[in-house]
Amino acid sequence: MTSPRCARCHEVIGYGPAQGADGYVLTDTWSHGVDVLAHRLRLCQREVVHADPIDLVHAFARHLGAERGLSEHTQRAYLGDLRNLMSYERDRGITDLSEVTLSDLRSWLATQSRNGAARSTLARRAASTRAFLRWATRTGAIDADPSLRLVAPKGVKSLPAVLKQDEVSAVLDVAAVAADDQDAMHLRDRAMLELLYATGIRVGELVSMDIDDIDFGSSLVRVMGKGAKERTVPFGRPAAAALQGWLQLGRGHVVTAGSGPALFLGRRGGRVDPRQVRAVVHRLLQHVPDAPDVGPHGLRHSAATHLLEGGADLRAVQEMLGHASLATTQIYTHVSVERLRRSYQQAHPRA
Repeated sequence: MTSPRCARCHEVIGYGPAQGADGYVLTDTWSHGVDVLAHRLRLCQREVVHADPIDLVHAFARHLGAERGLSEHTQRAYLGDLRNLMSYERDRGITDLSEVTLSDLRSWLATQSRNGAARSTLARRAASTRAFLRWATRTGAIDADPSLRLVAPKGVKSLPAVLKQDEVSAVLDVAAVAADDQDAMHLRDRAMLELLYATGIRVGELVSMDIDDIDFGSSLVRVMGKGAKERTVPFGRPAAAALQGWLQLGRGHVVTAGSGPALFLGRRGGRVDPRQVRAVVHRLLQHVPDAPDVGPHGLRHSAATHLLEGGADLRAVQEMLGHASLATTQIYTHVSVERLRRSYQQAHPRA
């Protein structure tokens, strides 16, 4: 990846450490490099820095991680959307970000739509583009933001697939029976499923946990969520028993010098990764007849839905799940109402 340069003073923007001809010390991180970018613009009294758009996309990704604290998964999603845009513009002969217009952006989204992109995909790509171009304008990489009037169809809010309470009980029973042989991986699998359902945490939050994040005395788990926001979530006795079983009887059989404080480990002693957790959930759900194949996030949806069906306060569920907006949590109320409607239609004689 090449570094963007000021078209007038020819200093590299964003890498270092090095000192430019003006005495301004360049930094070795892109997140600080964007400040250098703005400085160059003022110093050289230029209108535009001719930087490769792809370089600016990577600078933006660093900004997302360093300054906004977004996860690597979110950064990859932004990068994928913006690379798609840059590829489209390059094919049209546009190689400078300052040349992109609102018409170009609308044409790009229209092309995506004709190629079969879902409404939710279009909405996400429009949001990624607006965030990127707003950042590029703020840092001085471009003069004006062409995305100010860019709109895309709102994504369709589909209700998430959830397990019934008896289906959750069944899959947890399957995991418990498998763990009776005290195989380390079976003990781990049971503990992971119990904790996922008990707390409603995301799979990424589960795999990043360390042993000292679990407080057995108060039955609380410390969770590092999206945007590096920490929250505390309670768990019940079944999850506590499964965790104790894993820590006392299982983890010691696979731990290595490189395991560190990771709570859940793979067979070779490394921190378990999300793909392994998904495989475990899918495999165990195959033993539950007619249960939807939902994956770890389905356990999160199920936990939230069952809490609300049991009378839990909506804001308490929001805090437990780590949702920034209450509107995100409210979708689970729709799930509960839809279930009630189906039950009514199936059972009431005058439905």
